[in-house]
This record gives sequence, structure tokens and C-alpha cells, in this order.
Amino acid sequence: MDTGLLVAIIVIVVILVVVAVLVAQRRRSQGLQDRFGPEYERTVAREGDRRTAESRLTEREKRRRELDIVELDPAARTRYLEAWRVTQGKFVDDPAAATGEADTLVATVMRERGYPVDDFDQRAADISVDHPKVAEDYRAAHAISQANEQGLATTDDLRQAFVHYRSLFVELLEPDGDAHRADDDALRADHDAHRADGDAHRADDEARRADHDALRADGDARRADDEARRADDDAHDRRPADGAA
Repeated sequence: MDTGLLVAIIVIVVILVVVAVLVAQRRRSQGLQDRFGPEYERTVAREGDRRTAESRLTEREKRRRELDIVELDPAARTRYLEAWRVTQGKFVDDPAAATGEADTLVATVMRERGYPVDDFDQRAADISVDHPKVAEDYRAAHAISQANEQGLATTDDLRQAFVHYRSLFVELLEPDGDAHRADDDALRADHDAHRADGDAHRADDEARRADHDALRADGDARRADDEARRADDDAHDRRPADGAA
């Protein structure tokens, strides 16, 4: 075979191999982006390198396949929904305690379904495979819970954390279908109702404070009137004495 022809064939084969590798990498990248959504970009940003990030995400998928994740039976699902409603009902009076309970409740459901829960970072990584859209919210909620333990979280922070926990909680109970959306709508309605109750309580407190301030102002006005009358009486008593002098 002519040497020039042989070289041309080798070059063509190398080009085809390179193109095939590039196409496979692009398909792999696209598949990971489609599956992980916002978690893909977050991982790329954290790792600082797309190839390293994709390797990490592939490792998560492999680890997830090795886990025995099961669905909750109807009785357990009903029990957890009721537990969440009870926890949600505590938020108005004690948002810090309610948020801590929400964190514990989510971890309990994860454990029952088969997710390892000993290490939080690994827990969030595992959950990102099945629930990539709420994985970052879960991390944010956990960070707020930790800040709350140090007294650094505001009520608005805790409310946001509670909403994040609820999103993952609902997906853990029923990941797909109309039942998931119905549960989410029901829990959101409950949350809005409790929030409205809290606003009503705050409005009542403000009204009571306003009444108290009004009564206090009325008392101050009465005292001012009494002092004015005493001043007038003193002035009246002094006038005869001044005339006699």
C-alpha cells in the first residue's frame, strides 16, 4: 500500500475517533444537564471545572443506583403529612422550634425511604439525584437552621427555611403525579393560613398596644389638667395676699 494513502487513512481514523469522543462527551454533558438542572451549574461553579463537576455528578448517579430507595406506604405517608401539619401549626408561636422540627422530620422521611442521613453533605448530594430542583433549597434551609442554633436567624429567615423544607418534604412523600401537586397545594394553603393567623395575632397585639398608648396619653392629659387646675388655684389663693400687701 502506498505510504501516502496509509497516512491519509490513519489521519481520517484519528479524526473520526476524536469526533466520536467529542460527540459522546457532549451527549454526556447534555444528559447530566437535563437530569440535574440547576444542580449541574451549581456543581460546575463549586468545582471550578466542568469535567470535574461532571465526574462528581456521575459518581452521585452511581452511588444512587446502589441505594435501595423505597416508596412510603400509604399509612406512613398519612402519618408524616399529619406530623408536618402539627409542626407547621407551631410556627406562629415558635418559629425556631418549628423549623428545627421540620429539619428533623425531613431527615426522618429520608431515612425511612432508604437514604443515608449520617452526613449532611452526602445526604444533600444523594437527594440531588432524585430531586435536583430542591437540593440547593435544602442546603439553604439547613444553613439557616444552623444559623438559628447560634441565634443568628431572623423570623423571615426561618420562614424561608420552612418553605424550603416543605418543598423537599412533599417530593419525598410523593415524587410524581397529581398527588404530589395536591399535597403541595394543601400544605401551602395550611402554611398561608397559619401565616395569616400570625399576621392577625400581630395586628391584635399592635391594636392592644395602640389602646394602651391611647389610655396612657389620656392619663397624661388628665394629669396635665390636674396640674393646670392646681396652678390656677395657687394663683387664685395668692392674689388676696398680694392685694393686702
